[in-house]
Order: sequence, then structure tokens, then C-alpha cells
Amino acid sequence: MQNYLKLLAFLKGHRKRFSLAVFFIFLSSLFEGVQLSFMLPIIDRIFTNKQIILPNKVPAFAQKVVAWLNATDAHTLFQIIPLAFIVTFIMKQVVLFFADYLMNDTAQRVMRDVRFRLFERIQTLSLDYFSRKRTGELVSRITNDVAVIENAVSYAVTDLFKQPFLILVFIGFAFTVNWQGSLIVLGMFPLIGWPMATITKRLRKLSKMTQERMADINSLLLETISGVRILKAFSTEKYEIERFRQQNYGYYKLRMKALKNIMLVGPITEIVGALCGTAIILYLGKQVLEGAMSFGGFAIFFGSILQVIRPIKRLANVQAIIQQALVASERIYDVLETKPSVIESPQAKDVGPLSQKIVFEHVAFAYEKGAGILLQDINLEIRKGELVAIVGPTGGGKSTLVNLIPRFYDASGGRVLFDGHDVRELSFRSLRGQIGIVTQEAILFNDTVRNNIAYGSFEATADQITQAAQMAHAQDFIAKMPKGFETIVGDRGFRLSGGEKQRLTIARAVLKNPPILILDEATSQLDSESEKFVQEALDQLMQGRTVVAIAHRLSTIMKANKIVVIDQGKIVGMGPHDELLYSCPLYRRLYETQFHTV
Repeated sequence: MQNYLKLLAFLKGHRKRFSLAVFFIFLSSLFEGVQLSFMLPIIDRIFTNKQIILPNKVPAFAQKVVAWLNATDAHTLFQIIPLAFIVTFIMKQVVLFFADYLMNDTAQRVMRDVRFRLFERIQTLSLDYFSRKRTGELVSRITNDVAVIENAVSYAVTDLFKQPFLILVFIGFAFTVNWQGSLIVLGMFPLIGWPMATITKRLRKLSKMTQERMADINSLLLETISGVRILKAFSTEKYEIERFRQQNYGYYKLRMKALKNIMLVGPITEIVGALCGTAIILYLGKQVLEGAMSFGGFAIFFGSILQVIRPIKRLANVQAIIQQALVASERIYDVLETKPSVIESPQAKDVGPLSQKIVFEHVAFAYEKGAGILLQDINLEIRKGELVAIVGPTGGGKSTLVNLIPRFYDASGGRVLFDGHDVRELSFRSLRGQIGIVTQEAILFNDTVRNNIAYGSFEATADQITQAAQMAHAQDFIAKMPKGFETIVGDRGFRLSGGEKQRLTIARAVLKNPPILILDEATSQLDSESEKFVQEALDQLMQGRTVVAIAHRLSTIMKANKIVVIDQGKIVGMGPHDELLYSCPLYRRLYETQFHTV
């Protein structure tokens, strides 16, 4: 029940429109019953010119209608009834239009809001969340799972109200005509209910597996499309095609299992319907032969019972969609209810530009409890204006250490101090606003060169953007582009070389003009020529700033005021280059095997 309530909670803010849609659905269901009632006078009074005879004592209003029909000439009714039928039919279609329009509008509003809430929540989550979740899986939550919710609101919820209304209307007609026969029919309903309950249980499990498999497909698509260069380079197209074929076939198998269960409902309801029809003919047919019931009364009763079968079949399909929606709802709430691990304090205060130093005070860090300590007892001072180089073997904790400065993660133990203030007490905007980052991977968006440079500095003028590009040594290659600064760089900068992409990210950092600069192996993936241009741009960018550089080039290390050597989460050496060559065996080994060859 809680899952159903959570699913309905998506309607919050749209309940008036939803209630109005349900009201129109109810009206359209009544019109369905009214249309069926035209069978009574058409058969008895118009075509056979006989009196309408019903075995039950009908309500007073119905008695008056039957009395009027019996007293009215058949030729007169022949003119009135078809006209009344057309008017009723037109009114029903108008009501149906408003019901469908309002319900679909509600579904689109729900989908819009849920998609926005998911994106908003994802933007507020901390970096550790993304280390646990695949990008394709998150995309699947926003696209596939939200689409399932839309389908549930626009179609399933409509039928969830409409079909029970229709069942009540038609059962009501049947009870009005002959309550004994109706009880016989209702006694057969458990023959449908028990199989439907079993099928619903299976569908819930299959729906969860299906949506997880769709998330796997989305992840595979994102990986292979974004990594298409690697696919081409290693000629692994056939391997990836086979991987996709297996995932796709697995999804197909699960869908077919679900569809098989859904399609079982049709034969079950048809068989029960046939049993009901046979019982009705045997029970009421005798009354028609004996004159206790007119043929029109029999027809409206028989038609009402047959009309009940169709809504029951539709409700089976509704259950399939609802089960999918419940699973989608769980997956969506899994994101919406996730709390960021790094939270800005309600009393967070703004801090001015760094005036003294950044201090790591007995800092320890682990991504999760029980996952192992990545950083242990880190004590480090970074003074204003210093260039601090961080070196060490891969996986030693270098990137994790620098990510604690802008508070992408919170230390598990100890403190990171910014001019004496614990970074956990500072506002994100004031702290991160004065830190520029150039990472190993150049992150660009599928937008113009201009907008990529101005990302985060949207108020920048054209002259400022041009000047930033010149300082990053990017002006020359930008000028050669088809539309210069207005050229679209493609998805993740696909149309640019590695060096060109990196220079655009440097231009972005130049435009931000941060007093603190973090360089996370910014040139490690570049060829020699590109590295030369990028290093020149970085050298210009570093002037007059506090710089923390995860370094692999000897030139950067030699210029550093302080070199910090990290191994297995610990600082094993700290000092200038010449001193570390003699005091730190690990640094000497790194220098001999790596730095002096770069």
C-alpha cells in the first residue's frame, strides 16, 4: 500500500486537474450505460412492437420511463430514440475528449515535474554518489522510468477509474433487470480474481528485472558511444555488438515473459465470460420463453454482463502497467530520497579570498565505512602564493586529497582549514568560487566555443572571453574554426584534439580568474606538441596564484615551493626537490624512473 501511495504522491500539485479528469471519466461511464439502455425500447417497442416486461421491481424513476415507453406509439419512438441516441453519443464523445485531455495533461505535468525533480536532486548529490552509480542507470531513471510513470498516469490510472465505473454501471443495470441472475454472474468472478492476483505478483518481479535490464542497455549505449574512438582503435566493434545483442536479447526475453502473463488474462476472462453467458441463457432464456421477461429486457441484461468482461480484461492490462510504474516509482524515489553526503551548513558563512593558508590537520578519508582508508593522518600547509606539487604512485590518494579543498568530499577525520575556518562551516559559493580546476580529462559541453569558455562566468563580455582564449594559447586554432567562437565543439568536444580541448578548459579557468588553482595531471594525456602549448598556457595561468598541482612533469616539480610525496594514503616525504632526492627513497625512485624522462 505504501508503494501505491508513493506513486499517487506524484500527483501532488495536480490534484484539482486530476479530480476533474476523474469526474469526466465517471460521466463518460454513465453515458456508456445510457447508450446500452437504448437497446430496451429499440428491441421491444420499435422492432417487435411489444410491451417491455422486467421481472424485477425497478426503481420508481425507471418504472415511469418504462411506463412511458410502453404507452408511446412505436412509430413515434422510432423518430425519438435514434435522435436521442445520436445526442447521447455526441455528448459522450465531448466528455471523453475532456477526460482524455485532462488526464494526459496531468500525466505530462507529472512527467515534467518528476524529471525536473530527478535532475535537480542529481545536481545536489555529492561526488561519492556518482562513484557508486553508473551514468546510464541515472539516465534511465530520468528517461525510461519517468516515461513508465507517464504511461501509468495517462492510461493506467484512467482505466483504473474508468473500468471499475463501467463495471458498476453495467452490474447496476443487470441488478435492475434481474438480481438473481446477477448474483449467479458475480459468483463466477473469483474464477478471474485468483489468476489475476497470481499474475500481478509475477508481473511485479518481471517489471523490476525488465527496468534493471533497460538501465544496463542505457549504460552500455553511453559507454560504447562515448568511447567510440577506443572501439575503433582496438577494432572491438564485433565484441561490443555481441555484448549489446546479449543485453537486448535478455530484455526481449523478460518482456515476452511479462507479455505472456498479461495475455493469459484474455483467455481466462473469455472462458469465464462464456460460462456466464451460458448460465444466463439457461436461467433467463426460460423466463423469456414463458413471457416473464421481454426480449429487450433479456438483451439489456445479457449485454450488460458481456460489457463487464471488457473492463475486467482492461484492468488486467492496467495491473501490468501499474506494476511497472510501482517499480519505476521505487527507482525514482531511490534517487529523490538520497541525501547528499556533503551538505552546506544552514549557518554557513562566506569567506573572502585566501589571505594566509590552507591547512590539512590530521585528515583521514574513506569513501564508505568498511571500504578501507584512502588517506591517513594528513598534515599539510599550503600558504598563499605557493606552488605545491603532489606526487606519488597511482592510487595513492593524490586526487582525493585535492578534492577535499573545494569540499567535493568531507574528511572522515580531522579538518581542512581555510584561513583558520573549517571548510565545513563555509558556503559552497564563497569557497568554490575562488578555486579553479583543470583536470586530466577536459570536460566540454555540446555548445559553442564561446559558451564553453564562459561556462560559470556567464556575465563575461566578448572581449574578456577573447582575452582568456589568448592567454590560454587557444586563439589561433579558434580563428581557424568555421564559425570561430560560435563553432559548436560537439559532444564532449568530439571535434577537437586533446590539446585544443585542454586549452579551452584553461581559458575557462583564466576567465574565472580564481586566486586558487588546482591542476590534476592536466597534461598527462597529451602528446608532446600539445603538451608544450598547454604547459605554456598553464605557466601563464599559475602566475600570482596559489597552486596545488598533481604533477608528472619535472619542470612543474622543480618550480614548486613544496613537493608532497604520497603513498598509500600517507605523506611519506615533503620538501624541495634536492632535499627529497636524498631523504625520500620513493621520490628518488619516481624521479629516476619517471620525472627525469618527461
